Amino acid sequence: MNVLQIILIALFIYLGSIGSIVGNTIGWYGLGRPLVASFIVGLIMGDVGTAMVVGIPLQIMYMGNVTPGGAVAWDLSYATYIGTAGALAFGQGMGTTELIGLAVVFAGIGGLVGQLMWNVSYALNLPLNRLANKYAEAGETKKMYIPNVIGGQAIGFACRFIPAVIILTSMTVASGQADFATLIPGWITTLLSVFGGMMASLGMGIILSFLLKKKYHIVIFLAGFILVTYFGLSTMAVAVVAVITAVLYFVAYDRVKVEA
Repeated sequence: MNVLQIILIALFIYLGSIGSIVGNTIGWYGLGRPLVASFIVGLIMGDVGTAMVVGIPLQIMYMGNVTPGGAVAWDLSYATYIGTAGALAFGQGMGTTELIGLAVVFAGIGGLVGQLMWNVSYALNLPLNRLANKYAEAGETKKMYIPNVIGGQAIGFACRFIPAVIILTSMTVASGQADFATLIPGWITTLLSVFGGMMASLGMGIILSFLLKKKYHIVIFLAGFILVTYFGLSTMAVAVVAVITAVLYFVAYDRVKVEA
């Protein structure tokens, strides 16, 4: 990564955070989503295809990530931008599953740093809250933008942009020393391959935990799995079968309700 690429990725790590200057809808729920973040990193680093290969499993893996109240279990934005950038920087010559496993490793590092910086920003914002309350009690409401907007955004920017630049610069220096794929032992490559292959299963499990509301719903999922795996039907064909089955199910359900 060159200097411009590092600055741009670090800037988007800030923009994709909760409470960034572009707002939560565009920021946290837009630029901070793994698929969007991976696409942006791919554009910046000139390899959109590979970025999306690692972005899709990360999106599935973090689909169950929620932020109730002010709690941030894992910094999704930080994790995805760092994870995708790390995979592109170090993953030359690796297979798809190894690349995904490598992205997950770097995403873990990024998520941890982001979570730490989130707590630091909370602590640094406490004096600004007191200052805003002081202006409010004095009736100087026009001055409240200083702690609420200028101070808050400055702290948020510093807590995300600066650590991101340090991490990305360190990754760039390390990746430039030698071919990373030839340096790591074979057992680590195998581990990354297995770990990367597990991500799809993990993500599917997370999705099913939200979708399957009743025990018998697993039968419907298994039916679709069998149609694809053993009968060789395409995704479109299975989707058509699913729609037909759903229509028949609701028609039969309505008739049972009427007769009851």
